[in-house]
Amino acid sequence: MKLLFVMDPLSSLNVDGDSTYVMMSEATRRGWSVWWCTPDSLSVRENLAFAEAQIVATDDEAPYFHRGEVADLALGHFDCIWMRKDPPFDIHYIFSTYILDLAPKSTLVLNDPRSIKCANEKMYALQWPQFCPPSTVTNAVEEIIGFADKHGRVVVKPWDGNGGRGVLVTSSDDGNLRAIAELMTAEGREYCIVQRYLPEIKEGDKRIILIDGEPLGAFLRIPTGRDHRGNMHVGARVESCELTERDKEICIALRERLKKEGLMFVGIDVIGDFLTEINVTSPTGMREIAQLQGRLLERDLMDAVEEKLQKHRS
Repeated sequence: MKLLFVMDPLSSLNVDGDSTYVMMSEATRRGWSVWWCTPDSLSVRENLAFAEAQIVATDDEAPYFHRGEVADLALGHFDCIWMRKDPPFDIHYIFSTYILDLAPKSTLVLNDPRSIKCANEKMYALQWPQFCPPSTVTNAVEEIIGFADKHGRVVVKPWDGNGGRGVLVTSSDDGNLRAIAELMTAEGREYCIVQRYLPEIKEGDKRIILIDGEPLGAFLRIPTGRDHRGNMHVGARVESCELTERDKEICIALRERLKKEGLMFVGIDVIGDFLTEINVTSPTGMREIAQLQGRLLERDLMDAVEEKLQKHRS
């Protein structure tokens, strides 16, 4: 098995919490050939897509990666290509999915680049409105103010943000509300998402990992109390948890769509009873689930890849 990971530079990874690292480690453990490259190492020549990639093996201790040869290889050289570049989901990211679209049918690309383009982390969730909190997507300052007047406390966030970047909590009686609305919309030029504030965030923002549509692990990210965001990089602590009946209902509703669209590794975020995001670009959480519950989801994932490849080629 030959795998290529399209990702951020190896030197930028925090291996203690990085899912891509454990995916690569599991492939190394299985004796597979593991290669990596950054998106700007992709190219097209004479109508064929290539990657200037480096072979690598992982280690449990620093320096964690043992690098080998660099080669210019057609994407068809690989059995499976993983798109694991972290957001921002900008035009550079989108362009790299265009090149990945050119991989031959014999190569499995995950998550499917065609679906990644259509499944924005925050907007995609709104395709299941029955599970989402009351939401407005707008570039109009007055609409934000009107939404806050109706719902009281609200969350305002950029539609293309990640990791909690730019997520603000405000309310109808906040003297800064209009200024926040002007800032978030660039005075009417940019869209943002406004949602009713969910006080359940104090009990945690639940990350559920789905592999080929099946929920296989979950944990809570609990804000510090000094920050309203349930994101680990701003200090939220993690705790083990079980799936509620509502969580299971959400996962069942998503299952067939995710499988059909080739979104094999997905992390959904649930606050209370509400679905807030569907993360498909480079979801994380494997390290936390291993630490909290002892389950090695990377093994489930690579088993699913093998099964998917067999079906893909039949």
